[in-house]
Amino acid sequence: MKIKVQNIDGTALKGADIELSDDVFGIEPRADILHRVVTWQLENRRGTARPTRERSDVARTGKKFGKQKGGGTARHGDRAAPIFIGGGKAHGARKRDFEQSLNKKIRALGLKMALSSKAKDGLVIVDSLELSDAKTKVLKGHLATAGLSGKVLVIDGEQVDAGFKKAAGNLPGINVMPAMGANVYDILNHDTLVLTKAAVEKLEARFNG
Repeated sequence: MKIKVQNIDGTALKGADIELSDDVFGIEPRADILHRVVTWQLENRRGTARPTRERSDVARTGKKFGKQKGGGTARHGDRAAPIFIGGGKAHGARKRDFEQSLNKKIRALGLKMALSSKAKDGLVIVDSLELSDAKTKVLKGHLATAGLSGKVLVIDGEQVDAGFKKAAGNLPGINVMPAMGANVYDILNHDTLVLTKAAVEKLEARFNG
């Protein structure tokens, strides 16, 4: 699959087409695979639900509290009872872990399908992210000229260009990450995917290696 390479401001580069691997960008997406991977990602982002300490978890004395009779109050034994300050919680929250496991092959296939879905509609390849004037206002103008609106995910190679990252920091809807951080949820959650040539090399090497 051939796709044109452009500058970040939308201007075309003559004779700079790039050949995308059909094994990575030419797979027919399946909703069930993408759903499984996205669910796995979001569940693993959830933190552990912290438990409360119940009666058996509280470190307090088990010595009988007062006499059985004659005190004018109820008959109490364990100070860890829920009715006392410092006692255990009655019917407290239990610990819950939401982490799921998913086969590596399914995770890899899901990422390929997410990239392939954007290759059909919503993929832009740029030569690099280097800016002659790394300012937010200048970058905003470049993106408007290139017709990049809405939610845009920009993926660079080994590291994101420092100037571009700084300039894009205050632009709403523009998110940047290195190729190592590419994931199904973020790709599908954006209207447009912008990849640098270095990012394409990294992604293809990630699956071919």
